Amino acid sequence: MAKLSCDFRFFLIPAAFVFIYIQMRLFTTQSEYADRMAEAVDAEHHCTSQTRLLIDQISMQQEQIVALEEGKKRKDQECAQLKALINDLEKKALQRIINKTQVPVAAVVIMACNRADYLERTIASVLKYQSSVASKYPLFISQDGSDPNVKTKALSYYNQLTYMQHIDYDPVHTERPGELIAYYKIARHYKWALDELFYKHNFDRVIILEDDMEIAPDFFDYFEAAAALLDKDKSIMAVSSWNDNGQKQFVYDPYALYRSDFFPGLGWMLTRSTWNELSPKWPKAYWDDWLRLKDNHKGRQFLRPEVCRTYNFGEHGSSMGQFFQNYLEPIKMNDIKVDWNSQDLSYLLEDKFAKYFAGILKMAKPVRGADLALVASNIEGDVRIQYRDQSDFENIARQFGVFEEWKDGVPRTAYKGVVVFRYHPPKRVFLFGPDSLQQLGIENA
Repeated sequence: MAKLSCDFRFFLIPAAFVFIYIQMRLFTTQSEYADRMAEAVDAEHHCTSQTRLLIDQISMQQEQIVALEEGKKRKDQECAQLKALINDLEKKALQRIINKTQVPVAAVVIMACNRADYLERTIASVLKYQSSVASKYPLFISQDGSDPNVKTKALSYYNQLTYMQHIDYDPVHTERPGELIAYYKIARHYKWALDELFYKHNFDRVIILEDDMEIAPDFFDYFEAAAALLDKDKSIMAVSSWNDNGQKQFVYDPYALYRSDFFPGLGWMLTRSTWNELSPKWPKAYWDDWLRLKDNHKGRQFLRPEVCRTYNFGEHGSSMGQFFQNYLEPIKMNDIKVDWNSQDLSYLLEDKFAKYFAGILKMAKPVRGADLALVASNIEGDVRIQYRDQSDFENIARQFGVFEEWKDGVPRTAYKGVVVFRYHPPKRVFLFGPDSLQQLGIENA
């Protein structure tokens, strides 16, 4: 037993050495593993740090790229704006050169007083077509009096027109009891404004509008074409854009133009030479009726269109809406753009128009009877109806619904006593006087 115990102890010693050796190896292995793990962690940290650094560098580079792209965009925009500015300056410089060398066709003046809402509507209509031809038609507003709303409205367009103001403190003395002072003030205003435009601003022609008018798309082209006739033919006193019988039911042809012995007004053009004659003797009131007197137009005539190039919307004004519902409101204003520069208007010259007009009048079928409007409506083609005197004319005109009014022996719109209008268009009706055919040289008609 003792021997076995000794043998067992003998084996314990080597086992202890083996155990110790194994433990030391394990410790060494663990230490090496721990060192390797630490190195791996350090390597990972280093890699992570390098990755983060690389990411930061990439982010900075991306930010720089974005900044460069934005800078490029700004530079491109600045270049584009600079180019546009240079182009605009070049155009303006060229336009100034053109404006200096281009003689205006006519100044355009809007006569205003105390209707700011009407004035705004008129300015909007004029600028719609005037802006593209502003150098040919410089725009003015002439205000009579000191209504603050009208002045403010006019000055709000300071870069598109010129504002003038007529202040008149002289008392008005009417010639007859009960007359409206307004008609006297209007006449004074017209004289002052036309003197300013012809003598101070030195224009050769002036187109007069009122603050209750709209204009047609071809308004300016019409007046430019007519200006050549006005300069060439001294028997033409003025050119108008208005037809008193221009109601929708009485018009048809936007190309048709006529001469008339009756001054139409309501959008008209005259020359400085004519104003030189009229200014010294300008009337105290009722200037438009004054122009219709034979002593003042002296046998000269006026050009007018069949279809109006202006529309008068002023129901409320100095005339207090006279004739508005029956004669002004139904007016047809031309709504198509006629190329007047391509039209041959030589037929309107004095030596040609009488023959032209006589030819179409002679071709019309004569109509007689009691109910002339009914008879005329049942005849195909143009018709002509003779009136004996003013009373007879008024009776016939009433049947058709056209203007009955005469001034100084001349019916509205008449040429050589002949009033022409459409009836059941395109039929034309000619109302002619007892000596109209003779004046036109028509025989055996």
